[in-house]
Amino acid sequence: MKIALDPYMFRGLPVAEMVRTVADLGYEYIELSPRAEFMPFFLHPRADDARVAELRSALRETGVKLSSILPLYKWSSPVEQERQDAVRYWRRMIEVAVELDVNLMNSEFNGRPERAAESEGAFWRSMEELLPVFEREGIALNLEAHPDDFCEENTPAVDLVRAINRPWVNYLYCAPHTFHLSGQEPGADIRRMMEYAGDKLQHVHIADSFDHKGSSGLRYILNPPGTPARIHQHLDIGQGEVDWDEFFGTLRDLDFDGVATVCVFAWEERARESSEFMLKRVTQELAS
Repeated sequence: MKIALDPYMFRGLPVAEMVRTVADLGYEYIELSPRAEFMPFFLHPRADDARVAELRSALRETGVKLSSILPLYKWSSPVEQERQDAVRYWRRMIEVAVELDVNLMNSEFNGRPERAAESEGAFWRSMEELLPVFEREGIALNLEAHPDDFCEENTPAVDLVRAINRPWVNYLYCAPHTFHLSGQEPGADIRRMMEYAGDKLQHVHIADSFDHKGSSGLRYILNPPGTPARIHQHLDIGQGEVDWDEFFGTLRDLDFDGVATVCVFAWEERARESSEFMLKRVTQELAS
């Protein structure tokens, strides 16, 4: 098992200093998420040979490794030009992954929930173009459902991953999305969702969140009434309402041996303390 840190709260640091900070915190692995000067959200990667070499050098110097890379592109956009652009960006980022000796990439389904069928069609067109590239380069892919994607819930997301029908394409369960993954029913049955993923569960993202469906849907009051906006948090364990006994207990029962990424984003003012706390807690839970 690999315990990684998503260093998004440290994105303001130069890349070499970010890597050294992660090493100082005690993490052995980084899940590289979007950074403006390297891999921005939804735009063509900025990483050139010099920046790739800088990151490689910092990793070599510290002994920290990249567990995975998480790009976010509009590969399921129902707007065809956006989809084609996203495929182009993916091709370049796969090249960067190869240069960095990374054999795992993660991402979200993307697309639009109000245009779900069109978005799924776009997703499959992108898969037809990109799956041969992933396979040729020996890079595995983990996919997660995300609030406001065309696929937001656990069961249909797992089914969609299985439909890709490649042993190296698997599912990522994102704990702070728990209350969206479980649909409209009150609460969330984490064990049922994880067990449904079964052997396809190869990656988890770890942060806490509140149940936006709580208090008869009045936990959060959004205006105007009926807005389709989604809400969730990425908090330290214990600051929200995810059932962590059930989460970690299910991982142990499933003999989970994938990647567990700490992805707290809420506390940039105490990023070091948050990251240290999370590493200690996750290590304790997954070692027991």
